[in-house]
Amino acid sequence: MYSNRFGRLVSGLYGRKRSAVCGVVQSAAGRSGFSWTAVSKRRSPRLQRSVSCLEMRHHAVPCQISTRSSSQTTVDPDEVRRFQLLAGKWWDEQGEFAALHAMNDLRVPFIRDNLLNVHRARHPGKPLAGLRILDVGCGGGLLTEPLGRLGANVLGIDPVEDSICTAQLHASFDPDLRDSVSYRACTLEELSAEGEGEQEQGAGHFDAVVASEVVEHLADLETFAFCCGHVLKPGGSLFITTINKTNLSYALGIVVAEQLLRIVPSGTHDWEKFISPVELERLLESNGFSVQSVQGMLYNPVSGAWSWTNSTAINYALHAVKLRDDPQQDQAEESSPHPEDSTAATHS
Repeated sequence: MYSNRFGRLVSGLYGRKRSAVCGVVQSAAGRSGFSWTAVSKRRSPRLQRSVSCLEMRHHAVPCQISTRSSSQTTVDPDEVRRFQLLAGKWWDEQGEFAALHAMNDLRVPFIRDNLLNVHRARHPGKPLAGLRILDVGCGGGLLTEPLGRLGANVLGIDPVEDSICTAQLHASFDPDLRDSVSYRACTLEELSAEGEGEQEQGAGHFDAVVASEVVEHLADLETFAFCCGHVLKPGGSLFITTINKTNLSYALGIVVAEQLLRIVPSGTHDWEKFISPVELERLLESNGFSVQSVQGMLYNPVSGAWSWTNSTAINYALHAVKLRDDPQQDQAEESSPHPEDSTAATHS
């Protein structure tokens, strides 16, 4: 299997002493039988070659650390150490991140469809062409790559430098991603601070920010929400998938998933960091966002597949939009008729 060969390759690379910094489908799964997981398997066998991180086209570029980011950070050092140990395993579809690979069958169409409702331009074959997306906490690029294949210009960032190395190595073997996907080893607040001295301060650079299975690992959600608003353009979209803070999420997400079934490594999640949709919506609205939709998600450990559900008791996906400076402009756009609109949160 492609992913297993890649996993062995990366494990071999990380086993050596490093001497340098490593540097469209139109419809979702369901009726069409299309699987985003299957797409990642139909890749070139060139990963059998021995490759050094220094030979990659992309390089991990550290961001400048600002006064704000050094005093208010989203990064939990314990989380960084935990994911550092898993950095070489991102593309093993049967390993610790198997559930995240399978989640692409839901989260990719969720992001695509909602963005198409906001940005009405149509680009056959590349529906997200012309859009800039920031993938926060991208890990090995499991979500970054499919968004790039949909035509978006995607920047993936992660504080774990070895995860960025894995993401760059994997993307380097796909020429279709050469101009659409890039990575940086930094935090969200560091990236946000880079625009402080620019003339367009606060205007933002991205059409969308994605934070999938990230917020439950952060140290400061207030800083996260503020920085998301800072890097987004007015009217830009924020997509979050995370775990609700309920007794059921503790029983299934930690006791069953981590301790009994070992779907994810033990200690991956801290229930105290989980956040309910109500709390998350309140946080986002206090930072200039308007929540558009919240949809429940359910993972079946037997089939290894995700499905949409009306219940948000365990996992859920959220779409919010950054309000414009001129609220009348938002109201005018909302009241204007758009016959092509569809409800993106409704999935088969």
